[in-house]
Amino acid sequence: MDISDWRRKIDEIDRKIVELLNQRAQAAYEIGLVKRDAGLPIYEPEREQAVFANARDTNSGPLSHRDLLRIFERIIDIMRQIQGQVIAPANQGSGETLAETELDSKIED
Repeated sequence: MDISDWRRKIDEIDRKIVELLNQRAQAAYEIGLVKRDAGLPIYEPEREQAVFANARDTNSGPLSHRDLLRIFERIIDIMRQIQGQVIAPANQGSGETLAETELDSKIED
């Protein structure tokens, strides 16, 4: 395979990642509704550690565990933000937002 073949493969994989991330976001939203109705907190450190352990246990490389967990940290941050919008939308302007990245200034919702 040449570089253009590899890039097409990456584009195909990226489309699958986007689909899976949106499925995960929908699940996080639904969990947010359950948490809101049950009066449960958004942040559950034990659950997050279980997610990290699951990712680490599934990882066969070439990503290092450290790099994979950094990716999952960001995913979880965004999913927690989605739940926050369900549970306490009035708090969204209170400064409790994710740290901006370089991409944030270039991407519109």
